[in-house]
Amino acid sequence: MRLSFYKYCKAGLVSLILLGGSILSPSSSASPTPTPYSLLPIPPLLAQYNNNQTATDWLNQGLQAINVGRVEDAIAYFNQAIKLDPNLAPAHYNLGLALRQVGQLQPAADAFYRATLADPKFAPAFANLGGALLEGNNLQQANDYLQRALQLDSKLGFAHYNFGLLREQQGDWDKAIASFKKAMQYSQNAPEPAYHLGICYLQQNKVDKAKDAFRKAVKINPKYSEAHYNLGTIWYNQNKSQEALEAFRKSAEANSNYPNAYYGAGLVFMQLRQYPSAVQVLQYARDLYNAQNNTLWARNADQLLQQLQNLNYQLR
Repeated sequence: MRLSFYKYCKAGLVSLILLGGSILSPSSSASPTPTPYSLLPIPPLLAQYNNNQTATDWLNQGLQAINVGRVEDAIAYFNQAIKLDPNLAPAHYNLGLALRQVGQLQPAADAFYRATLADPKFAPAFANLGGALLEGNNLQQANDYLQRALQLDSKLGFAHYNFGLLREQQGDWDKAIASFKKAMQYSQNAPEPAYHLGICYLQQNKVDKAKDAFRKAVKINPKYSEAHYNLGTIWYNQNKSQEALEAFRKSAEANSNYPNAYYGAGLVFMQLRQYPSAVQVLQYARDLYNAQNNTLWARNADQLLQQLQNLNYQLR
Protein backbone atom coordinates (compact mmCIF):
# COMPACT_ATOMS: atom_id res chain seq x y z
CA MET A 1 0.00 0.00 0.00
CA ARG A 2 1.23 3.48 -0.89
CA LEU A 3 0.63 6.49 1.27
CA SER A 4 -1.10 9.59 0.00
CA PHE A 5 0.86 12.83 0.10
CA TYR A 6 -0.77 15.60 2.08
CA LYS A 7 -1.61 18.61 -0.07
CA TYR A 8 -3.13 21.95 0.99
CA CYS A 9 -4.36 24.20 -1.81
CA LYS A 10 -6.12 27.06 -0.10
CA ALA A 11 -4.58 30.49 -0.14
CA GLY A 12 -2.32 31.39 2.75
CA LEU A 13 -3.49 34.86 3.67
CA VAL A 14 -0.69 36.89 5.18
CA SER A 15 -1.11 38.33 8.68
CA LEU A 16 0.42 41.79 8.50
CA ILE A 17 -0.46 44.31 11.16
CA LEU A 18 0.41 47.95 10.53
CA LEU A 19 1.10 50.01 13.62
CA GLY A 20 3.07 53.22 13.59
CA GLY A 21 5.28 52.01 10.79
CA SER A 22 6.04 48.61 12.34
CA ILE A 23 4.62 45.21 11.47
CA LEU A 24 3.36 42.80 14.09
CA SER A 25 1.81 39.38 13.68
CA PRO A 26 -1.06 38.10 15.86
CA SER A 27 -0.47 34.67 17.32
CA SER A 28 -2.39 31.81 15.70
CA SER A 29 -3.35 28.46 17.16
CA ALA A 30 -1.89 25.23 15.86
CA SER A 31 -3.81 23.79 12.95
CA PRO A 32 -3.51 20.75 10.66
CA THR A 33 -3.05 23.09 7.70
CA PRO A 34 -0.24 25.49 6.97
CA THR A 35 -0.85 28.71 8.85
CA PRO A 36 -0.61 32.23 7.42
CA TYR A 37 2.79 33.83 7.77
CA SER A 38 4.14 37.35 8.21
CA LEU A 39 6.76 38.96 6.02
CA LEU A 40 9.33 41.64 6.82
CA PRO A 41 10.18 44.29 5.95
CA ILE A 42 7.54 46.47 4.32
CA PRO A 43 7.86 50.28 4.28
CA PRO A 44 5.74 52.15 6.84
CA LEU A 45 2.21 52.52 5.52
CA LEU A 46 0.54 54.49 8.27
CA ALA A 47 2.45 57.75 8.44
CA GLN A 48 0.71 59.31 5.47
CA TYR A 49 -2.67 58.92 7.20
CA ASN A 50 -1.83 60.74 10.43
CA ASN A 51 -3.95 63.74 9.45
CA ASN A 52 -6.86 62.24 11.40
CA GLN A 53 -5.53 61.34 14.81
CA THR A 54 -8.88 60.15 16.15
CA ALA A 55 -9.31 57.54 13.43
CA THR A 56 -5.68 56.53 13.87
CA ASP A 57 -6.26 56.08 17.59
CA TRP A 58 -9.11 53.65 16.88
CA LEU A 59 -6.90 51.82 14.41
CA ASN A 60 -4.12 51.48 16.98
CA GLN A 61 -6.58 50.23 19.59
CA GLY A 62 -7.68 47.59 17.12
CA LEU A 63 -4.10 46.52 16.53
CA GLN A 64 -3.49 46.26 20.25
CA ALA A 65 -6.63 44.15 20.63
CA ILE A 66 -5.41 41.80 17.88
CA ASN A 67 -2.10 41.35 19.64
CA VAL A 68 -3.83 40.09 22.80
CA GLY A 69 -6.29 37.87 20.93
CA ARG A 70 -9.40 40.07 21.19
CA VAL A 71 -10.33 39.77 17.53
CA GLU A 72 -14.01 40.76 17.86
CA ASP A 73 -13.04 43.92 19.76
CA ALA A 74 -10.47 44.66 17.06
CA ILE A 75 -13.12 44.38 14.37
CA ALA A 76 -15.26 46.92 16.21
CA TYR A 77 -12.30 49.30 16.60
CA PHE A 78 -11.36 49.05 12.92
CA ASN A 79 -14.96 49.74 11.92
CA GLN A 80 -14.98 52.81 14.16
CA ALA A 81 -11.77 54.05 12.52
CA ILE A 82 -13.36 53.56 9.09
CA LYS A 83 -16.50 55.38 10.18
CA LEU A 84 -14.41 58.40 11.16
CA ASP A 85 -12.13 58.22 8.12
CA PRO A 86 -13.47 56.09 5.23
CA ASN A 87 -10.21 56.65 3.34
CA LEU A 88 -7.97 55.18 6.05
CA ALA A 89 -6.61 52.28 4.01
CA PRO A 90 -4.80 50.47 6.88
CA ALA A 91 -8.09 50.31 8.80
CA HIS A 92 -9.83 48.54 5.89
CA TYR A 93 -6.80 46.31 5.44
CA ASN A 94 -6.53 45.23 9.08
CA LEU A 95 -10.29 44.79 9.24
CA GLY A 96 -9.89 42.32 6.37
CA LEU A 97 -7.18 40.45 8.25
CA ALA A 98 -9.30 40.28 11.40
CA LEU A 99 -12.39 39.11 9.51
CA ARG A 100 -10.30 36.47 7.76
CA GLN A 101 -9.01 35.31 11.13
CA VAL A 102 -12.57 34.56 12.29
CA GLY A 103 -13.47 32.83 9.03
CA GLN A 104 -15.55 35.58 7.41
CA LEU A 105 -14.04 35.23 3.96
CA GLN A 106 -16.41 37.37 1.86
CA PRO A 107 -16.43 40.33 4.29
CA ALA A 108 -12.63 40.05 4.46
CA ALA A 109 -12.39 40.24 0.67
CA ASP A 110 -14.70 43.27 0.70
CA ALA A 111 -12.47 44.98 3.27
CA PHE A 112 -9.31 44.31 1.25
CA TYR A 113 -11.07 45.68 -1.84
CA ARG A 114 -11.99 48.89 0.00
CA ALA A 115 -8.35 49.19 1.09
CA THR A 116 -7.29 49.09 -2.56
CA LEU A 117 -9.82 51.81 -3.39
CA ALA A 118 -8.55 53.98 -0.54
CA ASP A 119 -4.96 53.47 -1.66
CA PRO A 120 -4.54 52.14 -5.23
CA LYS A 121 -0.81 51.60 -4.59
CA PHE A 122 -1.31 49.42 -1.48
CA ALA A 123 0.35 46.21 -2.74
CA PRO A 124 -0.34 44.02 0.35
CA ALA A 125 -4.06 44.78 0.08
CA PHE A 126 -4.10 43.59 -3.54
CA ALA A 127 -2.15 40.47 -2.53
CA ASN A 128 -4.54 39.61 0.28
CA LEU A 129 -7.56 40.35 -1.90
CA GLY A 130 -6.16 37.93 -4.46
CA GLY A 131 -5.60 35.35 -1.73
CA ALA A 132 -9.16 35.71 -0.45
CA LEU A 133 -10.58 35.33 -3.94
CA LEU A 134 -8.39 32.29 -4.51
CA GLU A 135 -9.70 30.71 -1.34
CA GLY A 136 -13.20 31.47 -2.62
CA ASN A 137 -12.29 29.68 -5.88
CA ASN A 138 -12.57 32.87 -7.95
CA LEU A 139 -9.40 32.12 -9.88
CA GLN A 140 -9.58 34.72 -12.63
CA GLN A 141 -10.06 37.70 -10.33
CA ALA A 142 -7.49 36.27 -7.93
CA ASN A 143 -5.02 36.17 -10.80
CA ASP A 144 -5.77 39.79 -11.75
CA TYR A 145 -5.31 41.18 -8.24
CA LEU A 146 -2.18 39.15 -7.56
CA GLN A 147 -0.65 40.42 -10.79
CA ARG A 148 -1.48 43.97 -9.69
CA ALA A 149 0.19 43.38 -6.33
CA LEU A 150 3.37 42.24 -8.03
CA GLN A 151 3.28 45.15 -10.45
CA LEU A 152 3.28 47.43 -7.41
CA ASP A 153 5.90 45.45 -5.47
CA SER A 154 7.78 42.73 -7.33
CA LYS A 155 9.51 41.66 -4.10
CA LEU A 156 6.32 41.06 -2.09
CA GLY A 157 6.96 37.48 -1.04
CA PHE A 158 3.47 36.49 0.02
CA ALA A 159 2.06 37.73 -3.28
CA HIS A 160 4.41 35.31 -5.06
CA TYR A 161 3.29 32.63 -2.57
CA ASN A 162 -0.41 33.18 -3.28
CA PHE A 163 0.37 33.23 -7.00
CA GLY A 164 2.08 29.88 -6.53
CA LEU A 165 -1.01 28.50 -4.82
CA LEU A 166 -3.13 29.71 -7.72
CA ARG A 167 -0.91 28.00 -10.26
CA GLU A 168 -0.72 24.88 -8.11
CA GLN A 169 -4.51 24.74 -8.07
CA GLN A 170 -4.51 25.07 -11.87
CA GLY A 171 -2.01 22.23 -12.17
CA ASP A 172 0.59 24.48 -13.80
CA TRP A 173 3.49 22.94 -11.89
CA ASP A 174 6.35 24.76 -13.64
CA LYS A 175 4.88 28.21 -13.05
CA ALA A 176 3.89 27.28 -9.49
CA ILE A 177 7.47 26.20 -8.81
CA ALA A 178 8.77 29.50 -10.19
CA SER A 179 6.39 31.44 -7.92
CA PHE A 180 7.28 29.46 -4.81
CA LYS A 181 10.98 29.95 -5.50
CA LYS A 182 10.38 33.69 -5.71
CA ALA A 183 8.44 33.55 -2.44
CA MET A 184 11.34 31.70 -0.81
CA GLN A 185 13.75 34.34 -2.11
CA TYR A 186 11.82 37.26 -0.64
CA SER A 187 10.39 35.49 2.44
CA GLN A 188 13.26 33.45 3.76
CA ASN A 189 11.70 32.84 7.18
CA ALA A 190 8.43 31.44 5.80
CA PRO A 191 8.25 27.61 5.54
CA GLU A 192 5.09 27.42 3.42
CA PRO A 193 6.66 28.20 0.02
CA ALA A 194 9.23 25.44 0.48
CA TYR A 195 6.48 23.03 1.50
CA HIS A 196 4.37 23.74 -1.56
CA LEU A 197 7.47 23.62 -3.73
CA GLY A 198 7.86 20.05 -2.51
CA ILE A 199 4.24 19.27 -3.36
CA CYS A 200 4.78 20.53 -6.92
CA TYR A 201 7.94 18.48 -7.34
CA LEU A 202 6.04 15.39 -6.23
CA GLN A 203 3.47 16.06 -8.95
CA GLN A 204 6.36 15.99 -11.43
CA ASN A 205 7.75 12.82 -9.84
CA LYS A 206 10.94 14.66 -8.88
CA VAL A 207 11.20 12.92 -5.54
CA ASP A 208 14.71 14.01 -4.56
CA LYS A 209 13.88 17.67 -5.20
CA ALA A 210 10.65 17.26 -3.23
CA LYS A 211 12.59 15.76 -0.35
CA ASP A 212 15.00 18.72 -0.33
CA ALA A 213 12.10 21.18 -0.34
CA PHE A 214 10.34 19.49 2.59
CA ARG A 215 13.63 19.46 4.49
CA LYS A 216 13.92 23.20 3.95
CA ALA A 217 10.40 23.67 5.29
CA VAL A 218 11.08 21.75 8.50
CA LYS A 219 14.42 23.49 8.93
CA ILE A 220 12.57 26.80 9.04
CA ASN A 221 9.73 25.37 11.15
CA PRO A 222 10.61 22.12 12.93
CA LYS A 223 6.94 21.77 13.95
CA TYR A 224 5.61 21.67 10.39
CA SER A 225 3.70 18.42 10.74
CA GLU A 226 2.58 18.15 7.11
CA ALA A 227 6.13 18.54 5.83
CA HIS A 228 7.39 15.82 8.20
CA TYR A 229 4.52 13.62 7.06
CA ASN A 230 5.37 14.01 3.39
CA LEU A 231 9.00 13.20 4.13
CA GLY A 232 7.70 10.08 5.85
CA THR A 233 5.66 9.08 2.81
CA ILE A 234 8.72 9.40 0.60
CA TRP A 235 10.79 7.20 2.91
CA TYR A 236 7.94 4.71 3.25
CA ASN A 237 7.46 4.39 -0.49
CA GLN A 238 11.21 3.84 -0.81
CA ASN A 239 11.00 1.02 1.77
CA LYS A 240 13.16 2.94 4.25
CA SER A 241 11.15 2.05 7.30
CA GLN A 242 13.25 3.56 10.07
CA GLU A 243 13.57 6.92 8.31
CA ALA A 244 9.84 6.91 7.62
CA LEU A 245 8.98 6.05 11.21
CA GLU A 246 11.18 8.87 12.50
CA ALA A 247 9.50 11.36 10.14
CA PHE A 248 6.02 10.26 11.23
CA ARG A 249 7.09 10.51 14.87
CA LYS A 250 8.20 14.11 14.31
CA SER A 251 4.94 14.85 12.51
CA ALA A 252 2.92 13.56 15.47
CA GLU A 253 5.09 15.46 17.95
CA ALA A 254 4.54 18.65 15.96
CA ASN A 255 0.76 18.17 16.01
CA SER A 256 -0.66 15.45 18.22
CA ASN A 257 -4.08 15.83 16.54
CA TYR A 258 -2.76 15.10 13.05
CA PRO A 259 -4.13 11.63 12.24
CA ASN A 260 -2.11 11.10 9.05
CA ALA A 261 1.06 10.83 11.13
CA TYR A 262 -0.34 7.90 13.14
CA TYR A 263 -1.79 6.26 10.05
CA GLY A 264 1.58 6.43 8.33
CA ALA A 265 3.31 5.05 11.40
CA GLY A 266 0.83 2.18 11.43
CA LEU A 267 1.78 1.22 7.89
CA VAL A 268 5.47 1.31 8.80
CA PHE A 269 4.89 -0.94 11.81
CA MET A 270 3.03 -3.34 9.53
CA GLN A 271 5.99 -3.24 7.15
CA LEU A 272 8.26 -4.09 10.09
CA ARG A 273 5.84 -6.83 11.28
CA GLN A 274 5.46 -5.03 14.60
CA TYR A 275 1.75 -5.71 14.70
CA PRO A 276 0.82 -4.67 18.28
CA SER A 277 2.38 -1.25 17.68
CA ALA A 278 0.57 -1.03 14.35
CA VAL A 279 -2.77 -1.74 16.01
CA GLN A 280 -2.15 0.89 18.66
CA VAL A 281 -1.35 3.79 16.32
CA LEU A 282 -3.97 2.83 13.74
CA GLN A 283 -6.67 2.79 16.39
CA TYR A 284 -5.52 6.25 17.46
CA ALA A 285 -5.55 7.45 13.84
CA ARG A 286 -9.06 6.03 13.31
CA ASP A 287 -10.38 7.78 16.41
CA LEU A 288 -8.87 11.10 15.34
CA TYR A 289 -10.31 10.74 11.83
CA ASN A 290 -13.74 10.08 13.32
CA ALA A 291 -13.43 13.03 15.69
CA GLN A 292 -12.58 15.23 12.70
CA ASN A 293 -15.47 13.80 10.62
CA ASN A 294 -13.09 12.29 8.08
CA THR A 295 -15.12 9.14 7.56
CA LEU A 296 -13.25 7.99 4.45
CA TRP A 297 -9.90 7.72 6.17
CA ALA A 298 -11.50 6.38 9.33
CA ARG A 299 -12.79 3.49 7.19
CA ASN A 300 -9.33 3.04 5.68
CA ALA A 301 -7.84 2.73 9.15
CA ASP A 302 -10.59 0.28 10.12
CA GLN A 303 -9.79 -1.86 7.09
CA LEU A 304 -6.14 -2.03 8.08
CA LEU A 305 -7.13 -2.95 11.62
CA GLN A 306 -9.32 -5.73 10.22
CA GLN A 307 -6.36 -7.00 8.18
CA LEU A 308 -4.25 -7.03 11.32
CA GLN A 309 -6.95 -8.89 13.21
CA ASN A 310 -7.14 -11.53 10.48
CA LEU A 311 -3.35 -11.77 10.34
CA ASN A 312 -3.14 -12.19 14.09
CA TYR A 313 -5.69 -15.01 13.87
CA GLN A 314 -3.67 -16.75 11.16
CA LEU A 315 -0.46 -16.49 13.19
CA ARG A 316 -1.94 -18.21 16.24
